[in-house]
Amino acid sequence: MNVTHLPLNAMRAFLVSAKHLNFTKAAIELCVTQAAVSQQVKMLEAQLGVSLFIRQSRGLNLTEEGVMLLPVVKGAFDNLSDAMDMLMQGIRREVVSVGVVGTFAVNWLLPRLADFQARYPLIDLRISTHNNKADPVAEGLDYLIRFGKGSWHATEATALFPAPLTALCPPDIGRTMTAPKDVLNHTLLRSYQPDEWQLWLQEAKVVVPKAKLSAIVFDSSIAMVEAAMQGYGVALAPPAMFQRQLAEEKLVQPFDIYLHKGGYWLTRLHGQQETPGQLQWKAWLLAQAGAGDPVSE
Repeated sequence: MNVTHLPLNAMRAFLVSAKHLNFTKAAIELCVTQAAVSQQVKMLEAQLGVSLFIRQSRGLNLTEEGVMLLPVVKGAFDNLSDAMDMLMQGIRREVVSVGVVGTFAVNWLLPRLADFQARYPLIDLRISTHNNKADPVAEGLDYLIRFGKGSWHATEATALFPAPLTALCPPDIGRTMTAPKDVLNHTLLRSYQPDEWQLWLQEAKVVVPKAKLSAIVFDSSIAMVEAAMQGYGVALAPPAMFQRQLAEEKLVQPFDIYLHKGGYWLTRLHGQQETPGQLQWKAWLLAQAGAGDPVSE
């Protein structure tokens, strides 16, 4: 669709109606009549050839198409609002959007963000978390921070630091273990990668039992380690991400045995032109991590 034909008033009516799930409340916010809002939404639906709302006696519900369109329209209006604010204030700000694997975001990045804000006050950092899977194009992300071995299709990857896995547990469980095989006396907490504990046990020269290991599976190392601290078992996680908990002795690392499955990487799609703000973010992050040179795949 040509940008000159974008139905901005209709999209704004859709956005505010989706916010309230009510045409009357949307009309009050927009200072127009309820009929005008309804007509704008109908016009947008006719132009798209889909229904965006399910009309009910007590209000509205979004259809699947409405759910898909909402974040796109909201993001576009948010960007317009930010740009207008910057122009009106006479300040040239820049937004840098980064998708970050959750464990890295909470336990490594957040404690360092105050330094970035102090150094680069005109860069607005937008952070979204993911479980190591994200679509930078669909989500409008400039960079992704991921865990892995640095090989992603059509992606430039810069190593931040390795993050080997090892057994972590609360002190009371740690005191019960004198040899690596003792982890088998406890519930093994692991990620969605089914072979991690078997591989760690092989590194520890422990004969892996043929019987299925007793395990609880998590999609987040944060949740896994929290479960360990609450006494549910032994986690297999990167100690580099849990230095504070180790220093506070909420966790212990009973064995100096590591499983090397990968590390954390800063990635971006090939062909994307980096802006000054993006380059400043990248330089700051690499300095914090003491990282090396980019690897392209």
